[in-house]
Amino acid sequence: MKIRSSIGKFHELDLDVLVTSVFEGEGLEDQLLRELDSRSGGLLSKVQASGELKGKPGETVYLVPASEKLAARRLLLVGAGKREEANFDALRQVGGTAVRFSRQRGLRSLGFVLRPTLDLERTAQAVVEGVILGQFDPGTYKTQEKEERQVEELVLSAESGRAEIDRGIERGSILAKATNFARNLVNEPASVLTPREMAKRAEDMASRYGLDITVLDEKQMKELGMGAILGVAQGSDEPARMIVLRYVPQEGKGLAGELVALVGKGITFDSGGISLKTPEGMERMKYDMAGGAA
Repeated sequence: MKIRSSIGKFHELDLDVLVTSVFEGEGLEDQLLRELDSRSGGLLSKVQASGELKGKPGETVYLVPASEKLAARRLLLVGAGKREEANFDALRQVGGTAVRFSRQRGLRSLGFVLRPTLDLERTAQAVVEGVILGQFDPGTYKTQEKEERQVEELVLSAESGRAEIDRGIERGSILAKATNFARNLVNEPASVLTPREMAKRAEDMASRYGLDITVLDEKQMKELGMGAILGVAQGSDEPARMIVLRYVPQEGKGLAGELVALVGKGITFDSGGISLKTPEGMERMKYDMAGGAA
């Protein structure tokens, strides 16, 4: 997905759909909503009068403006809940709702008009995270009725603050893409994502993003006295692997003099040890490596 910022006139954005959030009980006292109402030929006034637009979380109102004052071909209003409870999680959910709604209708380009309710950089980050996470496709192996349509372009629009928005876009993209990478690993069946395959994907990822990586095999782990891992691995024909990833920031960046270590459980299928688990929920035991994936 191509993501960019746009500063200035949102009504000139030539896109399939233009999105903005609406709070519960909000009227047209807000300048942005008044302008959207004017440029859409009074559509916001009509849906508010009819009770269609309440602003509750996840609520959507889809409009087709019959006006040349708005270049976007559609208008989507997404409920954001109560204004006094506004936070970045709510904005993330708004972004996810908007992209899922747009995908279902085959809309390829989406513009998001940011509202200056919270910090602009983090607002942009939250929206981008929501959109990328919301477009995640869990159906890797699905062959029938698979949703192939994708939103290909996202534009974040505001009156000012391009530098802040661009920083939010960068950070939000990194976090959401990394999350989806982990989600893809978690969704793989254990017959595909064996310890060796997980190590291979870690090596590929480290190569792409400039991380240092060490993968220990069973012989190396035995020499290091890692009996607990090797004991668990004896329950499988698949050999164990220990993945160690390291990120060393450039000089002047990162936490000076501090070492941060994250340890994630990476058992690719937890069958239950001596007291075997019951069949109910056994298919979920592939999720036991979610910590390692993260």
